[in-house]
Amino acid sequence: MAGTRPGMTGWRSRALATIVTTLALTSAAHADLKLCNRMSYVVETAIGVDSNGTTASRGWLRIDPAQCRVVVQGALNADRIMLNARALPVYGVSPLPQNGTDRLCIAEDNFVIAAARQCRGGQTLAAFTEIKPTDTEDGNKIAYLAEDSGYDDEQAKLAAIQRLLVIAGYDASPIDGVDGPKTQAALSAFLKSRGLKPEIVDAPDFFDVMIKAVQQPSGSGLTWCNDTKYKIMAAVGEDDGKTITSRGWYGVAPSQCLRPDLGAQPKRVFSFAEAVDGSGRPVTIKGRALNWGGGVTLCTRDSKFEIGEQGDCAARGLAATGFAAVDLSSGKTLRLSAP
Repeated sequence: MAGTRPGMTGWRSRALATIVTTLALTSAAHADLKLCNRMSYVVETAIGVDSNGTTASRGWLRIDPAQCRVVVQGALNADRIMLNARALPVYGVSPLPQNGTDRLCIAEDNFVIAAARQCRGGQTLAAFTEIKPTDTEDGNKIAYLAEDSGYDDEQAKLAAIQRLLVIAGYDASPIDGVDGPKTQAALSAFLKSRGLKPEIVDAPDFFDVMIKAVQQPSGSGLTWCNDTKYKIMAAVGEDDGKTITSRGWYGVAPSQCLRPDLGAQPKRVFSFAEAVDGSGRPVTIKGRALNWGGGVTLCTRDSKFEIGEQGDCAARGLAATGFAAVDLSSGKTLRLSAP
């Protein structure tokens, strides 16, 4: 049985990058509010609105890299607009920090919450960031989701493609939004393996195609497949011959598969996974935690982590967790099922 660690709470509310905006939002602007994604992640967004002493929240609206979506239509009567965004589970938990100071209620699935500062059943508090959109020439307002890399639309889309290629098992690193022979070779191999024509890269649903590919079992590398009704949080360990690095968490939805990003040729690979409920707490069945691990102790923590030193986990405020060794000689799909 895997080693114990603190309860896993707050998984859903920790993903967002810097929000690049200018100008103050007027209290009674009559315009659509548009969000544009210049990140290398496919994200889902939620907004919070302060108006006349009350606060409401609603979400989730998906925005692909290099895409803009209208999140508020028509008359925008608000004292403040706030934003929370989360990356899709395929990227692992919290690839980017959410640093907002407002805490509003959200739900796991699509939601509209009228009193967003007082959570009820099935709702949890998440950090929201106030945004101050710019005015556009057409009279609307716009705000951008951005990373420190400062990508433009074209670079964000290419970096997002590189990131998903790496997760899918193709060598498109570094993820930098810069085109070159290595990225093109990886993309060509990906398209060929799935019988796709190059033109699909410009199709509106190309990121759906890539995400679906990442969620399929593979003949190489490690794949987790969730055969339970619960969400599963998973972590991986890699031994490159010098250092063992543990990394997590990756979210695997029910009936979905996911491939963690691994180094080129790790000497050994280890896996740990745990089922969680809607509040992020470990699921127990007949008094036992529903998890999948083994006897190799590696360090983890509740939030996103990448840990290169595996000695004396507890003394460093980390959890000692039991991982299972995985034989990748011909690829490995771990099917995670309940007893």
